[in-house]
Amino acid sequence: MDAFPVLNTVDRGTQTAPLLACIALLLSVNVAVLRDRRNGTAHQFGVLPMEPWRRTLAHLLSVVPFVLLTALLVGVDYGWSALKPGAVGHGSLGELAVGPLMVLLAGVAGVLLARLLPSTFVPILFAVAAYLLIVIVLTSDSAPEGVRRLVPVLDAGSGGGDPVPSDLLGRPASWHALYLAGLCALLACAALLVAGGRTRTVKAVTAVVLAATAAGVVGQLPRDTAALEAARRTASTAPERVQSCTTRGGATYCAFPEWNGVRGEWAKVVDRVRSAAGAPASGLHLTVRQRIDLTGGLEVDSTLSPSTTPGEVTVGTRWGGNRVGELAVGVAAVLVAGTEARADALCDGRMVTVMWLALGGDAHPLATFRDLRLDDDVTGSGVVLAPTDPLSLTARQTEVLRALLDRPRAEVTARVKAHWRELTSPRTTTARTARLLGVPVPKGKETCEV
Repeated sequence: MDAFPVLNTVDRGTQTAPLLACIALLLSVNVAVLRDRRNGTAHQFGVLPMEPWRRTLAHLLSVVPFVLLTALLVGVDYGWSALKPGAVGHGSLGELAVGPLMVLLAGVAGVLLARLLPSTFVPILFAVAAYLLIVIVLTSDSAPEGVRRLVPVLDAGSGGGDPVPSDLLGRPASWHALYLAGLCALLACAALLVAGGRTRTVKAVTAVVLAATAAGVVGQLPRDTAALEAARRTASTAPERVQSCTTRGGATYCAFPEWNGVRGEWAKVVDRVRSAAGAPASGLHLTVRQRIDLTGGLEVDSTLSPSTTPGEVTVGTRWGGNRVGELAVGVAAVLVAGTEARADALCDGRMVTVMWLALGGDAHPLATFRDLRLDDDVTGSGVVLAPTDPLSLTARQTEVLRALLDRPRAEVTARVKAHWRELTSPRTTTARTARLLGVPVPKGKETCEV
């Protein structure tokens, strides 16, 4: 799946890596500011022409190169994903700015703490207290959403589940970036004021950045949540209202706008699976529809319910890796059973046909079969992953499938097409499927046959 990164998750992923650099910079800058006190030379600085607040300003400016370095690393990290041909959607400058702004905030806080409480233990205690405040108070489920958004790393509400379209995230990234930038400037002005820099310019800048910080806080407050919830509900229950569709090779592919570029990859899988099927399924018009489920929350792990629409195949918002094989299973199941809902009841010889269609044309069928199995095995009974509910494969069906994969592909394909009607009948047992396809009948009793 690394070849098809979803950029609205990649930009947020750049916010956690700078956290360690924030702690290191907080401590280092604090130590640098307190060096004259530690070395007993503080009284000597009092006779220098440069005022204390100007020296404080110099310490604040010393943080800037580290911020620029962080911005460069964030840009490289994001650009590496964005330049991939399969990249999905687009990122947000507001999200990308969070990492560098957190580093700037940590450096400025280190300077301010050194001026307020000149002790080397203070920044350590401050880091621990800030961590506890964020984890226990600000990010707890009981805290209001507006309060959680004051955390420097903007709460994603993500459990690591499947990505969703950007317009459904409801993240005020630009306002949050303004809030962080204003907070950095506000703390910097506070450090200058504490150091004696009570000039008219510093006071004016303080007033401006205070207003900017307040604007960032207000801009993040939840509003128009009803419209956002309605949009999420529509995307979950009636995605056809917000999707665009295109027809290729007798199949229709419907996706959310950001995933339009991936539809060609879906078409390759559909064409490969359908080419191995017999008539009339080989000419069946399929609809591959992208679906999400936000009823349980935003970006949480959830299983999509099977579609009851004839010829409709579900595909999720992740692509590449195992998702390719899962879509192949979904397409094959619909070609054999007619709908995804009916495929849930497959427990007879049709499961062999489904798995052959999914794997027969694959470049590495055995490796793909291992990836599709929940137990990462290629022998015995097991659960096979699909875009919706997984399918079950018995030990005898696995044995027949393994034998088919060892046979010449063209020979098995010809047999499948010649005996298609019987192979897709619910009355066809696994043993009968093995005879029709010219492989040994497995021994033992099949508990799933009807």
